[in-house]
Amino acid sequence: QVQLEESGGGLVQAGDSLRLSCKVSGGDFSNYVMAWFRQAPGKEHDFVAAINWGDRYRYYKDSVKGRFTISRDDAQNMVYLQMDILKPEETAIYYCAADRDYCAGYKCLDRHEYDYWGQGTQVTVST
Repeated sequence: QVQLEESGGGLVQAGDSLRLSCKVSGGDFSNYVMAWFRQAPGKEHDFVAAINWGDRYRYYKDSVKGRFTISRDDAQNMVYLQMDILKPEETAIYYCAADRDYCAGYKCLDRHEYDYWGQGTQVTVST
């Protein structure tokens, strides 16, 4: 059974940084495409970033490019999201997700592509 557990969320002020972590247990982590999504109250899951197996490709939502960085550590079965210069509109529950199949391009941005999800971690950015 594959399990994902996020950590690192919290309450910060606009302009601050946070680093989210996601631990994956079970399955074949090194062959998973890993991603972060977020869900604000009353809204759908919104793609944030994804990283392919072998770190061959990274994808980002346009509005976070240059501020967020996704990375992975296959030895530790971990994926990270470094978030800098956070904005109040980025307040949401952030979810880690894993895709056991290959994806490329726009498919990696689709939440329906992902097979496994964590419970989420709350990020609140105050003004």
